[in-house]
Amino acid sequence: MPKTVNARKYLWAVGAFTLIGVMGGYAYYFFIGCQTGGCTITSNPYMSMAWGGAVGYLLPDFFVKKDKNDNQEQNENP
Repeated sequence: MPKTVNARKYLWAVGAFTLIGVMGGYAYYFFIGCQTGGCTITSNPYMSMAWGGAVGYLLPDFFVKKDKNDNQEQNENP
């Protein structure tokens, strides 16, 4: 069961996971990479970083969920 957090902590989690994913994508390119240059994702560091960032962006939902009541309280109290 994912932990429920407010919107600010959720955005921090998404940002942190995305950054870790980008760094992981570059590490995959650097250490494993593609020797022939024919690999679509791993032959280019930018593609590896983009895929790593996309996975990192999607991964936080397994661990944290945004509190739905947090947005309602902010709308009621300007």
